[in-house]
Amino acid sequence: MKLDSLPRIVFTLAFVLAAFPVLAADFPAPKEGDWIVRDFQFHTGEVLPELRLHYATLGARTGEPVLVLHGTTQSGQSMLAPVFGGELFGPGQPLDASRYYVILPDAIGHGKSSKPSDGMGTRFPKYNLDDMVNAHYRLVTEHLGIQRLRVVLGFSMGGMKTWILAQKHPGLMEIAVPMASLPTEMSGRNWILRRLIIDSIRNDPEWKNGNYSSPLRSAQFASIFYGLATNGGNQALQRAAPTREKADALLNQRLSAPFTADANDVLYQWESSGDYNAASGLERIQAVLLAINSADDERNPPELGILDREIKRVKNGRVLLIPGSDQTAGHATVFFARFWKNDVDALLRAAPSR
Repeated sequence: MKLDSLPRIVFTLAFVLAAFPVLAADFPAPKEGDWIVRDFQFHTGEVLPELRLHYATLGARTGEPVLVLHGTTQSGQSMLAPVFGGELFGPGQPLDASRYYVILPDAIGHGKSSKPSDGMGTRFPKYNLDDMVNAHYRLVTEHLGIQRLRVVLGFSMGGMKTWILAQKHPGLMEIAVPMASLPTEMSGRNWILRRLIIDSIRNDPEWKNGNYSSPLRSAQFASIFYGLATNGGNQALQRAAPTREKADALLNQRLSAPFTADANDVLYQWESSGDYNAASGLERIQAVLLAINSADDERNPPELGILDREIKRVKNGRVLLIPGSDQTAGHATVFFARFWKNDVDALLRAAPSR
C-alpha cells in the first residue's frame, strides 16, 4: 500500500465503519444465506418470533471452518475489504478459501440481519453482545452443523465477542484471535464517547422516541465526532490535516457526505456494548489465544496495562502489540491485515488441531 493512500483509507474506516465495496479479489465470490430462528429469546427475556440471521461464506463446506466477526456498525461484507479479506482469503494467504470454510455473519442489528429499521423501530428487543454471541453460536452449530472451528477471529466489537465466545463455549474453537479489544468492561473514553452518541440521538427533539420522520442529523454528527475522537491515529490524522484549512476541509467533507444509517439502528448498535464485560471467565478459555491490539489504539490504550494484566489469566494466551507509526491508524490499525497476517499464519501452522 502506498503511504500517501493511507489517510484516505484510514478515514473511510474511522468515520464510516460500514461495509466496504467488495472489489475484485482472488478469493471466491461469497455465497450469501439467511437463517430464520424461531422464538429467539434475548437476555432481557424478550422473545422475537422470527430472528433473521444473514451470513456469507467463502470456500467449500469441506474446508477447515473459520468464523470472522465484524465491528460495530459494520457487517460481514465489510470483512471482504481489500485491506482485510484481500490479505487473508486468497490463494496462499493465511485463510486461503481453497482450504478454509470462512463464515462471515451479520450480527443482530447489523447488515441484513434483523434490526430496528426493518419496521419495529424501538419496539425491537434490546440486544447486547451476549445475544449476538448466542446467535452466532446457534448459526454455526445448529444451522451450519459445525461443532468445531479452527479459529474465531474478530475485529473491535467482533474482538469483544471473541472473548465472550471463547469462554462461554471453550470447546468450540482451537484458536481465538480477538483484535482491537479488551476483555474488561466498558470504561473511560471508550464508553464516555459511546454514551455521547446514544444521548445525542435520544435527546434530539426530532427523534420522537424513535418515531422520527426524516434522517436525524444528530446521528451523523455524533458518529463523526466519535470517529474523530476514537479512531484513525494521531499521526494519520495529522498527516491528513496538517493545517487548519485542511482540517476544516476534512471535517466538512465528512459532515456533508451521505449518511444512510438509520438512527434507531445506530442507537441500538452502540448501546449493545453497554453491559459488556468478559473478564470473569478468562480462566475457562481453552483455545490458543492471540490478542492483537495496536499501540496507538485510542479506545484501548496499552498504557493502561489492562490487557497485559488480564492476559496472564488465559492459559494459552499472548499479546501481539503493533507499534504506532505514520503507517498505522489507531483503533483501525488491525483492520489492515498486513500488520499481523504473518503472525496468524504462523499460529495456524503451530497450534494443535483436535
